Formats: sequence, C-alpha cells, structure tokens
Amino acid sequence: MLESLRTLPKVQLHVHLEGTISPELLLALARRHGIDLKERAGLAPADLYRFKDFQEFLYLFRDVCQALKEPDDYGVLAASYARAAAAQGVCYAEVFISPSVWTWFHRQIDVRAVVEAIHDAFESERRRSGFEARLIADVTRNFGPARALKTITLVEGLMDLGIIGIGLGGDERNYPARDFGDAFAKARSVGLHTVAHAGEAQAAWSIREALEIGAERIGHGCAAADDAEVTALLAERNVCVEACPTSNALTGAWRAGEPHPLLSLDRAGVPIAIDSDDPALFSTTLLTEYARVAEMAGLDSVRRFARNAVVHSFAAGETKRELLARIDRHAASKGAGERGRVENQ
Repeated sequence: MLESLRTLPKVQLHVHLEGTISPELLLALARRHGIDLKERAGLAPADLYRFKDFQEFLYLFRDVCQALKEPDDYGVLAASYARAAAAQGVCYAEVFISPSVWTWFHRQIDVRAVVEAIHDAFESERRRSGFEARLIADVTRNFGPARALKTITLVEGLMDLGIIGIGLGGDERNYPARDFGDAFAKARSVGLHTVAHAGEAQAAWSIREALEIGAERIGHGCAAADDAEVTALLAERNVCVEACPTSNALTGAWRAGEPHPLLSLDRAGVPIAIDSDDPALFSTTLLTEYARVAEMAGLDSVRRFARNAVVHSFAAGETKRELLARIDRHAASKGAGERGRVENQ
C-alpha cells in the first residue's frame, strides 16, 4: 500500500516551511550562528524534537526560528523540503512562511532576500522534477491586527516571488479571528487568498469566526466535529478542512484513541485534505499521514481526499485539470493491477 500511496500524485496545502527542518540542519545552523539551544543542549539529533506538551513544542519552534537567520539558511531549507516532497509524490504545494516571525527574531533580516532564496530553491526543484510550490505568508495572531496589516503591505510587494495568500495562525483564544477582518479584507483587495488555522486549540466558535472573515480553507478544524451547525456551515460553503492527524494527536487537538474528526466531517460532506503541518518537528511525513488516513478510511477515501486537495488549492485551472487527470490515471492503473492479482490467484 505504501508504494501505491507514494506514487499517488499529491498536493500539499498545510505545511510550514520552518517545520520541515531536520534536526541535523537545525544543529548545523545553530552552531554556525552561535545560537544556544538551551533546553536542547547536549541532545542527540534523534532526541532533539521530543516535547511533552504544546508549550514545549512552541519553545522548539522558537529555537528553529532563531537558528534560521540568513536568506541562505532558508534557501537550503526550501531545497531540502522540495526534494523530500517530490520524492513522496508531491506535485504541487502551498507552503506557509512566517515573515512576521522572521523579523521578530531578526530585526535586520532582508525579507525579500529570504523569499527570493526560497523561490529560487523551489524553481530549481521544478526544473529537476516538475515539483511546483507557491507561498502563503502567515500573519501570526499573537502580533495583533495592526502588525497583520503591515505584513500584508510587505507581502503585496513580494507577490512576484510566488506568494499567493495569507494565513492566520497562532493563539486562537487571545487573538480571535474576528479581530483580523480588516487584514483579510485588505489581503483580498490586493489579490491574495485567505486561509486560517482554527478549531485546533479552541472550540468550534473559532472556526465560525474564521469563516465569517472570509477564510477559504480551514487548517486543522478538529473542533468542527463537536458542533453540527459549524459542520453544516463548512459543508454548505464547500470549505476544505486540512487534516493533520499526527500533529493533532501530539498537540492535543485530537485524542488519538478516538476516531479522528476528519471521518465525521467527511461523512457530513465537508471536503477533507490530508496534510502534515510541521512534519520534521512531529517526526512524520506527508506520505506517513496518507498511510495513517488510509488505515482509518480506506484507499478510495484517500484518493478522494487527494482530489479535494487539488480542487481546493489555489493552483491555476490548467494545473488542477492535469493533476486530477493524473490521479484518475493512477487510480485506474492500481485498480487494474489489483484485479489482475485477484484473477491470477
């Protein structure tokens, strides 16, 4: 099954570039820039990404952001991610980046140079394997609505480098989506798409608020399964939920002993896509997530989720049609192979 899933053409909609950094690269960058990793001092690479709760994970993400200090660091990271994604059968990706976090930790960083380095790395991989990527700039809630508006002004000048949208991540409780309505409206006015993390660390009200300000996709969305009205709203508006099972289990958004919310949301008609969030930090891959969901829902459902990711991406129409055709060909070829094995038994 794993090889079948590997060759299934995939679109990745919910992955944070910073969260794809390997332990080895993090340690190398920390040494290069003289950064003390504090809580992780003395740990072997294999133990570097262990954490006991969401707060410890946030400390880890802080360390990653401190170690990524120069444009070249991001270029190396983007190249590493792109190669790994292509090897897993990812054909197209929309990758979160965090310019407001970059400038928080490194006040003098040249944001355009960073995005250029990322863009160049992705273009190199496109020429090598055909993998394509676009960027979604996160306007982290914790910095507040005014900073979000400034970030959108900055991002507007970087759309030539493949930035196609903004995302809303961070602290759902203390920085609710309703406070970012003006930021989302400004983004749309300059031609940027809008997506939001919601229902990950808070209840379904957070998802409703994200929809009210115009989120085109919802990251995680686990809490929707606890609210029939919000579930119906997602289905009615045909808003895709980007499900990240391993992330949800490790952060507590999903109790792993129970059915994942994606199953009931799917039954209710909510479009589901499968993703990996911060794959290196969570010791997973997109392929692993596909395999995990295949065990929950079956291969036919996984193929349908793969189609959902294409349909609900912000890719050009021609790209979507080509990817959907490739998924259909993959399903047909695997179906023929399965029938042949049965007939030969």
